Amino acid sequence: MKILDKYLLKTFLSTFFTVFIILFFIFILQSVWLFIAELAGKDLDLPMVFKFLLFAIPRIIPLVLPLSVLLASIMTFGNLAENYEFAAMKSAGISLQRAMKSLIIFISILSIVAFLFANNVIPYAEYKFINFRKNIAQLKPALAIAEGQFSDVGLFNIKVNKKSGDNGNTLTGITIHKKSFMGDGSKTVIKAKNGELVSSEQSSTLQLVLNDGYYYEDVVPKKYEDRSKVPFAKSSFKKYVINIDLSKLNQVDVDDASVNNTNTMLNLSELNYTLDSLQKNRNSDILSFSENINQRIGIPKSTKIVVPQKAKPLPINLLSLYKDDEKLKILDFAFSTVESNLFSIDATNTELENKQKNINGHLLAFYDKFVIAFACFLMFFIGAPLGAIIRKGGLGLPIVFAVLIFITFHFINTFGKRISQENGLTPFMGAWMSSFILSPLAILLTYRATNDIGLINLDVVMAPFQKIFQKVFPPPK
Repeated sequence: MKILDKYLLKTFLSTFFTVFIILFFIFILQSVWLFIAELAGKDLDLPMVFKFLLFAIPRIIPLVLPLSVLLASIMTFGNLAENYEFAAMKSAGISLQRAMKSLIIFISILSIVAFLFANNVIPYAEYKFINFRKNIAQLKPALAIAEGQFSDVGLFNIKVNKKSGDNGNTLTGITIHKKSFMGDGSKTVIKAKNGELVSSEQSSTLQLVLNDGYYYEDVVPKKYEDRSKVPFAKSSFKKYVINIDLSKLNQVDVDDASVNNTNTMLNLSELNYTLDSLQKNRNSDILSFSENINQRIGIPKSTKIVVPQKAKPLPINLLSLYKDDEKLKILDFAFSTVESNLFSIDATNTELENKQKNINGHLLAFYDKFVIAFACFLMFFIGAPLGAIIRKGGLGLPIVFAVLIFITFHFINTFGKRISQENGLTPFMGAWMSSFILSPLAILLTYRATNDIGLINLDVVMAPFQKIFQKVFPPPK
């Protein structure tokens, strides 16, 4: 390796690691702020908090790494251009591509490491993160309930005045509102003097044992005129047990994806296997539904149709062959059959759309592992020539350009994923949209930096305005 390559590599690496560490801690603070409501005031010891953050950290690498490459590239090449070191290189016959040679090799290695990290470390961290949160709720169920406020726990909103005991399992002054999903406006309220939370590591069910309380439930009469009386049922109890499903409690959106998707916890081979199974399942559902709906409307499986040789012509109005009471029965039967078929078609269509969205989510997770590797290349080939063009190093103008470019990249990436998740785009286009849009920018900047062309040619931009100005205000003769 020549002295120039060592110098450029050393300069870039020192800037890159400094920027990476700073951005890494900034994003960690953002993660802490995101989960502060889940961590604060819930009797978690310090090692458990650090473990919680340790499993949450890997997901911020796909954000920090490309931004670090972009900012380090702009700062490094901006400093070289500002100090006229590039001018000295070019006078010695060294082109921009030759100066970038050692850094391209480093970025290639970094991209491979980023791909391996996204394919192995991030899925494992997601798996540990979600299961760690579940274990916290099982080992310390009181974490799900905060003092003096209503806490959303499964099908219940629970408020307690005070928690006590070793793990906060003993509750005093309990008020529970049970959610209603029937849409009839009914309400259920349970009040108890005290209670206890009982859980087990082997079970995902949390038991809330209530003592000395009352049970109030609204009764919704069938007759509308009786509803104004607001009837309700009341009963007292000495002991009442409520079972809460913790598996539902811990299904939280942790990566801007659907809760029932586990695609962030799978590597490439597992995603391939899962996608194959999901696609086969969806295809079999389509085939099964088409056969069932054909049988319901009277279409036989066989496509061969036998036409009788001598068939009597049917009247235009078939109902004229029947009596009035028979006509009414036929029309009622036809209406109910059509309504039932339409309902079945709508329900099946909704189910198939949800399955397709699940497939799209897995495809997006599959392509994301390659996008993060390509993003490192893309950000380098945007940042390096941009730094050489603007000729500014330090933390001023480079940060402005880096933030604007990265926000654009991240916004387009998120936008593409959202559209493809809803079947507006193919998952491939949704995942790679940001890369496809910004790649021409990288090519343009590299071309302009190689040929010593500025970022914007002001002469070309101002030429039409100068002509207009000269026509309006002609120079004196």
